[in-house]
Amino acid sequence: MAYEQKLDTLALSDGQPRAGAAPAARRTGGSRFAPGQSLRGSILVGPLAVLLLWQIASMTGLLPERLLAAPSTAIATGFDLASDGTLWRHLLASAQRAYAGLLLGVVLGVALALVSGLTRAGEASIDGLVQVKRAVPTLALIPLAILWLGIGEAMKVTIITAAVLVPVYINTHAALRGIDLRYIELARTVGLTYPEFLRRVALPGALPGFFTGLRLAVTTCWTSLVVLEQIATSEGIGYLMNRARDYGQTDVIVVGLIIYAALGLASDALVRLWERRALSYRKVLGT
Repeated sequence: MAYEQKLDTLALSDGQPRAGAAPAARRTGGSRFAPGQSLRGSILVGPLAVLLLWQIASMTGLLPERLLAAPSTAIATGFDLASDGTLWRHLLASAQRAYAGLLLGVVLGVALALVSGLTRAGEASIDGLVQVKRAVPTLALIPLAILWLGIGEAMKVTIITAAVLVPVYINTHAALRGIDLRYIELARTVGLTYPEFLRRVALPGALPGFFTGLRLAVTTCWTSLVVLEQIATSEGIGYLMNRARDYGQTDVIVVGLIIYAALGLASDALVRLWERRALSYRKVLGT
């Protein structure tokens, strides 16, 4: 109880406005043009404008179908593929690869960050290796991965894991190293054991960095999959697009691109929702 009371006192002393300071909303004047504020749905204006211009260019013949199918054609093709079950089979195969690699990469990234961020031996032995890995493009490892693991699912999941691990590690490690020393001293003062220190100080302090890394990892996971599914696969959205390229089916290629984009954006939105709920205390403290 004493530990929690001290933390509350420390948080209030940092989060409360000083005497004579105007509230944040009053300082900005409540302007509707204040930075960080935007109209609801305004993020869709740009993409919708591009789609409209794209459709007009296709209808007027400025953009031939053999070069790029119109959005309306791609939508119709997508419905056809979904109706006969082809799309769902390939989508399931892609999702399994992507999320298996994402899960393994996140677990390894967090584990390595904890060891490296909280121990001197871990910092000396792990951080340098991860920095070297960061300097080497993950896709450059594909030839070696094929030699070691073949061209099956193990190779693809391993490459995605290696790509995901780096942003999760870098951001979580940075958050751990940036924990305020006052909280560490407070933990020592109240006599927390090491497991209690991890649960009450280290892990909560690393959460903001972890979520930043996770958002980058979700995007990295799908961009890596785009390339990997071009290599000796018989299922997946990438395989569907690769086969469509051989037959000049630009509508199927556009459907695949839309699916990759939608899955990436949906995954990022879920992470952001999780982040807002997990870090809801920042609104209370005004951060």
